[in-house]
Amino acid sequence: MKINLSKKVGLVLTCATLFATVCEAQNVQQTSQGIKCNTQGMDISVEFYSPTIVRVYKTPEGKPYDKESLVVIKSPERMKVEISQEQGQATLKSSSLKVIVNPSTGGISFYTAGGKELLKDKDYGTSFAGKDDAGTPSYQVRSAFLLEKDEPIYGVGQVMDGKFNRRNSMHHMQNENMFTYSPYFMSPVKGYAVYWDNYSISEFADSPQELSFQSLGHCADYYFMYGKDSDGVIAQVRDLTGHSPMLPLWAYGFFQSKERYHTQEENLSVLKKYRELQIPIDCMIQDWRYWPEYNRTDSAWNSHSFDPERFPNPKKWADEIHRLNAKLMIVAWPGFGSKTEQRKELDAKGMIINFDTWPPQSGARPYDVYNPEARDIYWKYLNKGIFSYIGNDGWWLDSTEPDHINRKESDYDLPTHLGSYRSVKNAYSLMHNSGIASHQKAQNKDKRVVILTRSGFIGQQRYGSNTWSGDVASTWEMLEKQIPAALNYTLMGIPNWNSDIGGFFAGRWNEGGGAKNPKYQELYVRWMQFGAFCPMMRSHGTEVAREIWNFGERGSWCFDAQEKMIKLRYRLLPYTYSTSWDVSHNDGTFMRPLLMDFTTDKNTYEVGGEFLFGRSILVTPVTRPEVTEWPVYLPAGTDWWDFWNNEKQQGGQTVARSVSKDILPVYIKAGSILPFGPSVQYSTEKSWDNLEIRIYPGADGIFTLYEDENDNYNYEKGLCSTICFRWDDHTRRLTIEDRKGDFPGMLKNRKFKVIVVNQKSGTGDQPMKGGKTVNYTGKNVTVKL
Repeated sequence: MKINLSKKVGLVLTCATLFATVCEAQNVQQTSQGIKCNTQGMDISVEFYSPTIVRVYKTPEGKPYDKESLVVIKSPERMKVEISQEQGQATLKSSSLKVIVNPSTGGISFYTAGGKELLKDKDYGTSFAGKDDAGTPSYQVRSAFLLEKDEPIYGVGQVMDGKFNRRNSMHHMQNENMFTYSPYFMSPVKGYAVYWDNYSISEFADSPQELSFQSLGHCADYYFMYGKDSDGVIAQVRDLTGHSPMLPLWAYGFFQSKERYHTQEENLSVLKKYRELQIPIDCMIQDWRYWPEYNRTDSAWNSHSFDPERFPNPKKWADEIHRLNAKLMIVAWPGFGSKTEQRKELDAKGMIINFDTWPPQSGARPYDVYNPEARDIYWKYLNKGIFSYIGNDGWWLDSTEPDHINRKESDYDLPTHLGSYRSVKNAYSLMHNSGIASHQKAQNKDKRVVILTRSGFIGQQRYGSNTWSGDVASTWEMLEKQIPAALNYTLMGIPNWNSDIGGFFAGRWNEGGGAKNPKYQELYVRWMQFGAFCPMMRSHGTEVAREIWNFGERGSWCFDAQEKMIKLRYRLLPYTYSTSWDVSHNDGTFMRPLLMDFTTDKNTYEVGGEFLFGRSILVTPVTRPEVTEWPVYLPAGTDWWDFWNNEKQQGGQTVARSVSKDILPVYIKAGSILPFGPSVQYSTEKSWDNLEIRIYPGADGIFTLYEDENDNYNYEKGLCSTICFRWDDHTRRLTIEDRKGDFPGMLKNRKFKVIVVNQKSGTGDQPMKGGKTVNYTGKNVTVKL
C-alpha cells in the first residue's frame, strides 16, 4: 500500500492535521513525539524519549497493555520531532536520529540524523505466540534485528564462557550463580545499544541472519539508544535507567573475608593481625551463620540476629572494628528459615515465594521481593537487628538470583506480586538491592550505601551495588574467564564489579598444602593482581584460608607479592576516587575494554583479556601458570609507558612483557596525569596534602582530582571540590587550574610534587625521584617542566 505524497513534503509536529489525513489509509497516527500504527496483527508505537533515545512498543492488535517498567526511570523529554511521510513510510527525525517506520511490514530502521544506517528492526520480525503463564493468558514474544555482517557487539551479561565479542552466540538468559544476564547489546563501532525491557527467563540468539530476543510477556518493548561511542552509549543507558552514585572512599580499600568467621572474636582478631603486620585494610566482612543455630539446624537462617554465644556483644564488636579504623560488612540473604520472625510475618501476608532456597533441607524460602510492602518488612528487621543496632557499614547481599534448590519446573509458576516467578525472575537482584539501598539512604544520609551482591540487572547501578562473579572455582581457566565476563557486564552501564580473589572453591589445592601450596600461591597472587584493578578489591573463599599470613611470612615471595599489590591499591586511591567521581558525574566506567577508547583500532575488538582501569592505566592480568613472558597488545594511536620500569613503547603492536610472579603488565597511556597518594594503613589515615603528580609525556593530557568528605551524601548538595590539571606536551607546561567547590575540612593550601616520568624516575610503585614542588592555594598556577 502506498500513499501518493510528494517527496518534497516535510511535515512537523505543528502539521498534525495534514499528517493524519495522509496517513489515514495506513492507520498511522501522530502522537506528541512519535507515531502509532497498526500492521501484521500488532499495534506499534514509536516514541522519542530524548533526541538520542527511542522507545518501540508493540502489542497484539486490540490488546493494549499498561506497563510500568522496573528498570526505566526516565520520562520522555519535551522536544521537537519532525515527522514526514514518504513512499508509504513514516520518517521521524530528532536532532540526532532518524527513524523510518514501514507501516506495512512493521520494520523500523534507525539512522543518524545525517543518514548513516545504524540498525534495522526486521520486517515481519516480531511475533506473539499465545502462552498460558500459570493460568494467565500471555505470549511468547520474539523480535529480531538485522546487523552488519562483521559488526561486533557486546553486553548481554556476565557470561563465564571466555568470549568477549557476543556475535554468533546463543544464551539462555536465566540469572543464576555465576551467570548474570540483561537483555541488552551494544555496538561500540556504530555507537548504539538496545535494551529489551523484559525480566522473564529469556533467549538471546545471534547468527549471520539476525539477532533476536525471545521472552514471556504481553508486549515487545525496547529502547534504542544512540551515543556515538561507547561512553556516549553508557551515558544514554544511565540517563534511561539511573546514574551511579558515589561510593565512600573506604570502599576502594582492601576487604578481607572468608567462609566463615565463626565468632566475633575470630573476625576481630584477623583485623588486629593486619594492623600488627601493618598491611593496609579497610573492611572486614562477616559471612553467614552469625545468627543462632538451634540444635545445629538452619531453622533460624538469615534471622538478622546474632548468636548469643558466638557473638555475645555485636555492638562492641562493631565499635572495636571502627576503633581500629576499619569498616564492617555483614551478609544478608533473601531467604528465611522456618523459625524466623520474618518468615512468619511474610508467610502470614502471602509474601513468600514457596520454593526451596539455600541451604539444602533447611526449609528456607525467599521473600517476594517484587512486593513493596515485603521490601519494607525486610528492611524493618534488617534495620532493627543489625543496622541501627550495631552500625555496620555495608551489606553483602548473597544469593540474589536467588539460589533455587530441589528445583521443579512448577516452581516457576509460583505467584509473585507482579505475576509468575518465571515472568520476573531476572529482576530479583534489582528489586532486592533497591529495597535495601533506598531504605538505608532515606534513613541515614551520613553513611553512603555500600552493597556487594551476587547478581544484577540493568538499572542496578543506581543503587551503587557492586556485583561479584559468584562462587567461581579456584582454577586458572576460571581466572581467565573473569576478565571478558567483567568487561561485557560493565558495558551494560553497571560500573561496579569484582570477584573472589583466589576463587571461591579452593579445596582442590589442599592436597599440596592449601595456602602453602606453591601452585595455589601463584594462582592466588595472579588473582590478587587482577583484583587490585577492579572496582572492589576483596579476598574471599572457602576450604583454604585467605588471610595474608597463611601464605607465609614477610620476606617470602607470596607474602611480599600480596603486600606489594595491596599497598599499590592504596597509593592509587586519589586516582581511583577521582575515577569514581568520573563514573558518577560523567557516566564514566572503571573497567574499560580497549575498544572503548580505541574504536578505530580493529585489533581491539576481540581483546577481552586487557582493559583500562579508569582512563589511563592499561592492565593485562596474567592468567596462565609458570610463565616468564606475557603478550600485551598496546592499542594504536598513542604511546605507552611501562608502569614498572618507565620504558616507552609505541602503540599498535603486541609486546612480550617479562613477568616475574610479583609483576603483571601495567602500562600508562601517554598524556596521562596520575595522582599518587601517601602510604597508609587505611584509606583516610592521611590527608592528600602532598600528592605526587606523575605526568607521562608524549601527548597532551587532562585529569580532574576530586575530593569530598569521603562519606555521606553532602556531595549531592555540591559539597565537594575538583582541581583540573592540564598538560601541554609541546611546551612542557602543567597548568593547575582554580579549584572549584569546597566542603568542610577541605585542604585550603597544599603541595604537589610534579614529576615528568622518564626511565630515571624509579620504580612505578615507589615514590619517584626528581620533579618540582608546587605550593597550591586553590588559584591557577602554571609550571614549566
